Amino acid sequence: MSYMKEAKSSKFDRDPALSSPLAAAVSVQDRETLAMVSSALKDRRMRLAFQPAVYAADPSVIGFFEGFIRLLNLRDQVIPARDFMATVEQQQLGREIDCAALQLGLMAMQRNPQIRVSLNMSARSVGYRPWVEILRRALLDAPKMGANLILEINEASALQVPDVLKPFMADMREHGIVFALDDFGAGMTSLRLLQDLGFEIAKIDGSLVKNVDRLPQGQTACRAAIALAEELGMYLVAEAVETEGEATWLREAGVGCLQGYLFGPPTVTPDFRAFRHGRPALKGQEIG
Repeated sequence: MSYMKEAKSSKFDRDPALSSPLAAAVSVQDRETLAMVSSALKDRRMRLAFQPAVYAADPSVIGFFEGFIRLLNLRDQVIPARDFMATVEQQQLGREIDCAALQLGLMAMQRNPQIRVSLNMSARSVGYRPWVEILRRALLDAPKMGANLILEINEASALQVPDVLKPFMADMREHGIVFALDDFGAGMTSLRLLQDLGFEIAKIDGSLVKNVDRLPQGQTACRAAIALAEELGMYLVAEAVETEGEATWLREAGVGCLQGYLFGPPTVTPDFRAFRHGRPALKGQEIG
């Protein structure tokens, strides 16, 4: 009987988060992944992969490069972002990842001052002093860099801390930085909040882009997102464009820039020489 009582008061009963062997296994997997991520950051096993976003009116012209953080395990294999980003979003580890991405992106811009770069961040990083100090120090050292920097914030993150985000965005705009709203159209949207924050760019979520040329229902949703972005005065960029059919439909629908494997995958060895000096004189198609 004493054994049965001990079994009933096991850790699965004491900890609601570990109420089943499956939950325990998932938790162990999360901890192992986070340990790998933490180790990669500590040992600087990281890269930034860059993907071009091209002008819809002329895909030979690159509007900007988006930088994606790549963390490596001990075998120099990429740790899939999907395995850890959701878990670290509200942790300090997430802020440290944002710091790493910002440092790598700014270094690339310092070495290649002609390029324009978009870097992902969480709105929560605005309140993280080390991240803010990295950005301010770079702007102090190279004041013109801000005009070539896009900070990309996903919609869910932006709507969590608007009171902190709004003054930060206003301050950074003084340095020429523009802001892109990532995953636009994928979730719930607060119209008043988006008006207050005033994002310059809307990046249409890939879920709305997939097969948009062939699916009437998808076209309706995509047109609604485009109309809302235009009403709010945001420049339109479509993510995850993979086929010529999607690109053609989006171009005709008024999207200004296209990004996806059709135009090039993210790579840690980008050819920044492909970025033309100066911004193209394409009426109605210039970013920012």
